[in-house]
Amino acid sequence: MAGKKHGSDAEELQKIVAEARMEQAEREKGYRARALKMYPWVCGHCGKEFNHKNLQMLEVHHRDHNHDNNPPDGSNWELLCTYCHENQHARHGAAAAYSSDSGGSESSEPLTTHQPFAGLADLLNKNKS
Repeated sequence: MAGKKHGSDAEELQKIVAEARMEQAEREKGYRARALKMYPWVCGHCGKEFNHKNLQMLEVHHRDHNHDNNPPDGSNWELLCTYCHENQHARHGAAAAYSSDSGGSESSEPLTTHQPFAGLADLLNKNKS
């Protein structure tokens, strides 16, 4: 009996995941179609031009990184080729990792403790004497 319930839980989970994926695809299709109508088919970073044959390589980038922020005027979007889009997200991730307000501890301790030139001034002053 427990096996049957487990199977229905897995089926229910699969159904929920499938519905979520369909909703996401519909949402993306909506803003992607609008962005492709609004903007020229050119990567906003590298300037590569696209046509119907390679249009799948042109992606909509959300400037504020919030995929639910889709204003009707398209002010939160820019079209980027796949490579520039990936680069943009990698840069954003790196910036967030190194920012002081990234949610980490508010410690005032330096990130490194090694000071390779700590005694250099003393050595230089010693040579002058």
